[in-house]
Amino acid sequence: MPITNGTIMASALHKDSSQGGVQNELGPLMRHWRSKRGKSQLDISLDTGISQRHISFIESGRSNPSRQALIEIAQALDIPLRERNLLLQAAGYAAIYSDSPLEALEMLSLRKALQRMLHQHAPFPAIVMDRYWNVLMTNDDAPRFFNCFIDMSTRPEPRNMLHLIFDPTGMRPFVVNWEQTVHSLIQRVHRESVGRVVDEKTEALLRALHAYPDVKAEWMTSNAHAISPSSPVIPLSFAKDGIVMNYFSMVSTVGTPHTICAQEIRIECMFPADDITEAKHLQMLGH
Repeated sequence: MPITNGTIMASALHKDSSQGGVQNELGPLMRHWRSKRGKSQLDISLDTGISQRHISFIESGRSNPSRQALIEIAQALDIPLRERNLLLQAAGYAAIYSDSPLEALEMLSLRKALQRMLHQHAPFPAIVMDRYWNVLMTNDDAPRFFNCFIDMSTRPEPRNMLHLIFDPTGMRPFVVNWEQTVHSLIQRVHRESVGRVVDEKTEALLRALHAYPDVKAEWMTSNAHAISPSSPVIPLSFAKDGIVMNYFSMVSTVGTPHTICAQEIRIECMFPADDITEAKHLQMLGH
């Protein structure tokens, strides 16, 4: 099994204090991230201005880096904010990036901005999700749309968009070309993962999806080529009353996020792909 940052930190937290405690795990964490990004110590030195010798000493445990040096290294390696906290803690520093949920008071300005975005997208569905595809916010038209197909009140909370599409009692019977859609969704899981990192909770989500009937193991990998990675839109088609309704989705993220929550959320907006779909959509939702 490939080592993950979560696995590294788990071993770090249980390391005997006589061996240096969690600080001994800083070197493996840095090498792990350099490997993921395909960067050498020299690359990091050129990106940060920190000498290659000092970086080598940090990784070998012969030198204790300053907090600022670690932050610069994390930026050069494009490490997500959640994992930057782990890197800092492995070096003995306190976490500096807030992990407050979206409903927290300090997230009020972001929450209001998201609410405005969702509202402005009416009468078409718009959804805010976390990194694990759990629904955090929607506009009024998103549940109205899905309720035209299934009873959304029966779905467990937090509602998860991947489970909704995979579940035979969910939207799966209404999805046109379901297998191709599943391939594209799995590509998205890998492509849109925060910092291009499929972490342990994402792997657990993929295993849960694989447990649904008729889901093939090869679909769960990033090598399931359903659509071109360069496709500018994400196609989705649903069948309703014998009419195929074609949509496309566009996914947005928060620019220059300063909190873990802000970095991890995804805003997905659905658009009708043709005039027939738009007319049917408006009729179906009573607009």
